[in-house]
Amino acid sequence: MKIGFDAKRLFNNFTGLGNYSRFVLDTLLEADTSDNYYLYTPKIKDRPETKRYLQDPRLKIITPPSWMKPSPLAAVWRSTLPIHSKEFSSLDIYHGLSHELPMGIPAHVKSIVTIHDLIFLRYPEFYSGFDVMMHHQKVKHACRVADRIIAVSEQTAKDVIHFLKADPAKIKVIYQGCHRQFRNKHTSEEIAVVKEKYGLPDSYVLMVGSIESRKNAITLLKAFAMLPKDGRPGLVLVGKGTTYLDEVKTTIAALHIEKEVSLIHNAAFSDLPAIYQGATVFAYPSLFEGFGIPIIEAIESGIPVLTSKGSCFAEAGGAQAWYADPQKPEEWTSCLKEILGSDNHQRIASQQEHVLKFRPEHNRINLLNSYLF
Repeated sequence: MKIGFDAKRLFNNFTGLGNYSRFVLDTLLEADTSDNYYLYTPKIKDRPETKRYLQDPRLKIITPPSWMKPSPLAAVWRSTLPIHSKEFSSLDIYHGLSHELPMGIPAHVKSIVTIHDLIFLRYPEFYSGFDVMMHHQKVKHACRVADRIIAVSEQTAKDVIHFLKADPAKIKVIYQGCHRQFRNKHTSEEIAVVKEKYGLPDSYVLMVGSIESRKNAITLLKAFAMLPKDGRPGLVLVGKGTTYLDEVKTTIAALHIEKEVSLIHNAAFSDLPAIYQGATVFAYPSLFEGFGIPIIEAIESGIPVLTSKGSCFAEAGGAQAWYADPQKPEEWTSCLKEILGSDNHQRIASQQEHVLKFRPEHNRINLLNSYLF
């Protein structure tokens, strides 16, 4: 088969949507099928994460003609691929990896779209009115014209049916895993080097994710401040800052925990496994997610997980994670006390069984089957 992909995020995004795009393509490439893959992207960033795709002979990378590369014409090209790409009509399948499909896909080209979340409809207050309108327009079009919809969680599948009135028969839930680097166990010496690099304490509670209001770091800060000072670990927040960062810093100062909180905005992706493995517990107080890949990264890293009640978090965390109300810091304090004061080896071992269903070798057959019409 000839399969085309919207590869904008694969080549230009190095967090959630980009990681998903690379996960899908890596999963298919490892299957070693005779399929041919066409990657459509308006531009390519020169990063270590993208080099292997530029060098793989099984992949054909397609970018806009030179006269369309200046923005915003590149965006127009991406939305009208069937018109502007001569290869498009020869495809058997086109997969929009992040909520979108171009206009005018020929009837003989089967289309698939992956929907990660509909947070902009559930929590529109986190977005501008223009962004809500544009996201809604794009995802509604994609779900209407798609032959198949892939949802990354049962929660997202329910939201697609509820908010977009999509046909349930078109929806298939296929989980995303995390990068395989999180399965590599680091030595204590390697972890110590990374801790020194970022100035991390010996023991710490870890949160990973963009520092934005939906991720709800302030609940964790308040919970951390209520832990007994004697023997309290540090708190490390890893993620890109947004305007919410100012509120986070104000809260840290008000709680008088400045010396105990580390804010890391520029951690190298290759250092993340050691940062996870050096943590005592992973805490993820997000209000809502489409799935929650940092939870999977933490489980693969072999540390206890505390996350929010509701949304998709139980799907990602499984039965052996701890759960607390994201609006109640005192619940988080109680859970942190329990985790920090317990031997969690058995629960961590059970988490390792749970995480198997998110690995590429488990999802490969589901992904390949989604391309069979």
